[in-house]
Amino acid sequence: MRVCIGGTFDNLHKGHKKLIKKAIESAGKNGFLFIGLTTDSFIKSKENANSYEIRKNNLESYLKKMKYCNNIEIKPIKDKFGPTLKDDFDIIVVSPESYKTAVEINEKRKKIGKKPIKIVKIPFVLAEDNKPISSTRIRNNEVDSEGIPIKD
Repeated sequence: MRVCIGGTFDNLHKGHKKLIKKAIESAGKNGFLFIGLTTDSFIKSKENANSYEIRKNNLESYLKKMKYCNNIEIKPIKDKFGPTLKDDFDIIVVSPESYKTAVEINEKRKKIGKKPIKIVKIPFVLAEDNKPISSTRIRNNEVDSEGIPIKD
């Protein structure tokens, strides 16, 4: 199976880790995982986000630590579609936040005569306050990467 995921992956958190784990499971033992990592210019609207290099290094470190290194490629993406309109993938794993983009990808693929990519949507990973864990919430010191509220 050829699987893809994409995102900013800033402040690598429990939700990102669940997404990566599901993508790796979906790819299977001999599958391939493409991780599209947004470029700095693509995320310029996200204040205080880490640089592409820092985010890539953090992803690589996590993948190595978890022994998720078989047949994974991390490449920069400059838009929300990445290589999904030209390359063939079997599965795209998304969060509720990026589900609409996956549907849009399949609509565009259909228009250019490509088969749709199966969409696997995982639920948000909630913090202890029952709100989704996000890099923005971590940056704002609301919760840590595990979803535990940060006390003032």
